[in-house]
Amino acid sequence: MRLLLVADLHYTLPQFDWLVRVAPAFDVVVIAGDLLDISSTVPLNAQAVVVLRYLRLLHEATTLVVGSGNHDLTGPDARGEQAALWLAEARTGGLHCEGSSLRVGDALISVCPWWDGPLGREAVAGQLAADAAARPARWIWVYHWPPYGSPTCWTGKRHYGDRDVVDWIAHHQPDLVLTGHVHEPPFKASGHWAERIDRSWVFNAGRQVGPVPTHIEIDLDAGTAVWRSLMGEETLRLDAPAAPARSVF
Repeated sequence: MRLLLVADLHYTLPQFDWLVRVAPAFDVVVIAGDLLDISSTVPLNAQAVVVLRYLRLLHEATTLVVGSGNHDLTGPDARGEQAALWLAEARTGGLHCEGSSLRVGDALISVCPWWDGPLGREAVAGQLAADAAARPARWIWVYHWPPYGSPTCWTGKRHYGDRDVVDWIAHHQPDLVLTGHVHEPPFKASGHWAERIDRSWVFNAGRQVGPVPTHIEIDLDAGTAVWRSLMGEETLRLDAPAAPARSVF
């Protein structure tokens, strides 16, 4: 299975265009949150209409998996906590969105939402516990925020990660955790786009300007992951005990 990971497109339409062009080359495309941008002059509801059109095009091209991020929240859900309400339309169209799980070959992909309160947090914990009971050969999480203390959440000044996912990874030991949210780590000394935590690989492609987003290509059959950006490309093997030291700093 060839998987493409992007995140934090933030309503950058040329990057969505690029994604539509390359999607057919991959078995699975994962967008790990922050499709919209709260700082844009375009209202969120208008952004959502445009992005939903892109998601339909991607869905027609390959298996598409979409998690939500903090920029995707558009209003309170039934529990009274902020949620990406607009993704409900994508879900009714058959897309694999936050809060759902899917099997692709020998892999189970758990697509987690960005939670905004204790009830949402408990829902994520419950989703992961339920999926653990049906875990196949490979288990992949889509979760917008990297774990606290990881080089994948290093901003250059501090670790800006999620403490809850640290505990969830330690307890469940998934094979891959596909994240985003923190834009800087791959471009900072002491930061990285990948970290191995026991048996789990955590990936965060970061964010860059321009028509092509930073992205990670993961080939589960070949056992490799390749990060591509304006800095060039870096490769690691999934059977390695740790991410390789970086030579760019």
